[in-house]
Amino acid sequence: MTALPSGRAPARVLPPAPKRAAAIMLLFTAALWLFEAIDSASGGMVQYAGAIYPRDTGGLAGILTAPLLHDDWAHLIANTLPFLIFGFLAMSGGIAQWFAVTATIWVIGGVGVWLTSPYPVIGASGIVFGWFLFLLVRGFYARNVGQIVLAVVLFLFWGSLLWGVLPSDPMVSWQGHLFGAIGGVVAASWVAKADRRGTPTLRM
Repeated sequence: MTALPSGRAPARVLPPAPKRAAAIMLLFTAALWLFEAIDSASGGMVQYAGAIYPRDTGGLAGILTAPLLHDDWAHLIANTLPFLIFGFLAMSGGIAQWFAVTATIWVIGGVGVWLTSPYPVIGASGIVFGWFLFLLVRGFYARNVGQIVLAVVLFLFWGSLLWGVLPSDPMVSWQGHLFGAIGGVVAASWVAKADRRGTPTLRM
């Protein structure tokens, strides 16, 4: 693991260590499937214990656990492909930066849900939306042509996801989508500012 020299950090499109990034995302996704298997075997007790319970101090722990849990297999399957792809592409700044970006999305999305949702929430959709918005806007903050082209391609394939930040299905947490997306935009801004300052970025 080395630090880049001072000066503007290079803006990449793909992870610097793609095999490692792919392995991390496969393991992360496998963990989600394992949790769903455990939850199914428990009759749903795990998801009830790990959900975000809005404006209940006892439900604050759900900010950490809710993105790891899903309501059923269909919910998990719907999240799996974008989770894998967006998470992999979000590692273009290195693993350490990805952890910081993901943590930002996780916390902002979870706190937003805790403050505004009318009902308990679980699911990785907030993280998916956060990574998606991070990938859509970071190139504009960084003024990087390659990242902007990637953003356009992602928008053409998955742009309809953005409707998810608006109220529609009462069983779907648009609050989780919205605040996860806000977390992604905030993370992209921070990454771009750090790169402009020439802050050393760890590469793993």
